[in-house]
Amino acid sequence: MFGLPTVDLIVIAVYAGLMIVIGLVAMLRVKNQEDFFLGGRRFGKFLQIFSAFGQATSSDSAVGAVTTAYRDGAGGIWSQLVGLWATPLYWFMAPWYRRMRLLTLGDFFHERFRSRAMAMVYSLVASVYLILVIGLGLKAVSSTVIGITLKPEAALTSTERVERAQALRLEALNQQSAAESLNAADTAELQSLRLQRPHREFSSVSEVALIWFIVLIVFVYGIAGGLEAAVWTDTVQGTLILVLSILLVPFAIAKLNAAHGVSGLLAAGHTLHEELPGRFFSLLGSAANADFTWYFVVALSVMTTLNVAAQSNQLTANASAKDELTASIGFTTGTMMKRYCSVMWGFLGMLCFALYGREIQNSDLVWGHATRDLLGGLGLGLVGLMIACLLAALQSTASTLMISCSSLFTKNVYGPLRPGRSERHYVLVGRVAGTLVLLAAALLSTAFDSILDMLKFIWEFNAIIAASFWCGLKWRRATRQGAWASMLTAMAMFVVLPLTLPTIFPQMRTSEGLMRTTQQRVIPQTLAATSRDTDERNRQIANWSGAGSPPAPLQIGEKFSRPVIVPPKSIYWAQGIVEANGVKRGEGMFYVETWLLDHVFDLSANPHALNETMRYAYKILLPFFVLIAVSLLTAPDESESVRRFFLRMRTKVRGGSRR
Repeated sequence: MFGLPTVDLIVIAVYAGLMIVIGLVAMLRVKNQEDFFLGGRRFGKFLQIFSAFGQATSSDSAVGAVTTAYRDGAGGIWSQLVGLWATPLYWFMAPWYRRMRLLTLGDFFHERFRSRAMAMVYSLVASVYLILVIGLGLKAVSSTVIGITLKPEAALTSTERVERAQALRLEALNQQSAAESLNAADTAELQSLRLQRPHREFSSVSEVALIWFIVLIVFVYGIAGGLEAAVWTDTVQGTLILVLSILLVPFAIAKLNAAHGVSGLLAAGHTLHEELPGRFFSLLGSAANADFTWYFVVALSVMTTLNVAAQSNQLTANASAKDELTASIGFTTGTMMKRYCSVMWGFLGMLCFALYGREIQNSDLVWGHATRDLLGGLGLGLVGLMIACLLAALQSTASTLMISCSSLFTKNVYGPLRPGRSERHYVLVGRVAGTLVLLAAALLSTAFDSILDMLKFIWEFNAIIAASFWCGLKWRRATRQGAWASMLTAMAMFVVLPLTLPTIFPQMRTSEGLMRTTQQRVIPQTLAATSRDTDERNRQIANWSGAGSPPAPLQIGEKFSRPVIVPPKSIYWAQGIVEANGVKRGEGMFYVETWLLDHVFDLSANPHALNETMRYAYKILLPFFVLIAVSLLTAPDESESVRRFFLRMRTKVRGGSRR
């Protein structure tokens, strides 16, 4: 059933049943809003650690790290380690959220800037962001499970066989098109197939049904039990995520050693150095990945640190602790656990490249392929355990983010509009809001064709509110007018204009002046030949048809030169430039910031990494500059409520205090 043995289905069913039971038990402890949204502020160190770990780690974390390491080597691990430098700061940041003694970060904007409207705007922006994150996780885990449960060719239906044949025909026509060898009939067929987008692989599981199954489980235990249920399941699921992090590694090492007639971890490491290209062992700026430089990592890390602090679920993760020390230990330890797991995931990605680099071109399929290949033949239910781990990674994040969204809506949007209702009424509203959040995330995940399309939109989203949060928390001179100016300017420059300008003026996408790209670069590199290099050289010699003599054969370990071509990249368009029927067209969001910077600096002469670094610096600095400038030009807020807020931030939370 569903392309899985019975034992794997039993493992998945046991896991789902356990999560539902936890939610129903936790529901009995919910008496008021604080119980539902913050677990009564009674969580100890153990639960806080797994709460932070579960929120920081989702299904796309593990799969994403393996995917990027498979493609880029050790440098790909940065996709999950950009927050590494912020981890020590979490020790000092965690007590801030606890000392606020608030239910949501929307309350922070209300109390600090004395504006219910600002609290509402923050709540809506933060909720959209969290819904996008949940939708991204749903899309990632469903795609991975689909990859695990792919049908063999013999099991395809007649309709699926026809579609697969169309997909193979499309690939062949694309290759002929690249060689400019298509006649008129083939060209028309190619255009038709591109519009049809036929699938080559088919799964025994429906992606839509899988997404709604995941939503159902999160709905039962999250809506019923609130944050306490979410944190208890984080504990169970965090353990499963740790299992996920190491489950495939020993099997991958064993298979690699068996293929090369060696044994032991050190022998596997030696084999990796022999098998993998030299660029796989460069953490920063290798020739084949020249755009991943140290300054790009620094800029991305700074942006991530600032943006993450303003996420509404950060307060949820820390304000639920019984005291400040518990919050610090839980938040720092939980996020550090993710850093160690990220290294393990990256190591697994490099092992997978040594095993499957010659047969798997699409890095998104690696996790599912490795799971089937390494675990499927054992008959121990380990494939089912892997799927349960992926579900756990997603649900531990989705459940807590759902609670954060529902608390923002209930406390900062619904509450001010309908004041004076009972605690039971607000808890019910929170459950309804949580339901709507899950439904929105599920619909969003099924509406997008690509995970990348979703990721590009949410990557820098919280830059809208980061400056107002940091300055409001740490600079007493920050004013309400400055915070409004910063948020509205950032929202216009980073979201509204990039999305609406190409819609209002569609000619922008084909304007010659907006087709600027970076220059192509050729980077020389000298490498020691691996077995993969010798095989590639032998194929070149066997297929040689060019002028002159073919290249000489290579021996393993022999030094040889191989230049790397870094192709041009679009300066203004998020998804680059495509060409159809001789017409160039910009795709995705329009980068207003690079358009402005290009009028001051010639961005076409820069490496793409430098342009991205400048763009990130612009997004970091502009909101802070606007807030500081406007605050200095407006009268400071000396009200009693602001004075009480900063007094509260200097007052430690006693152990065991709910306030």
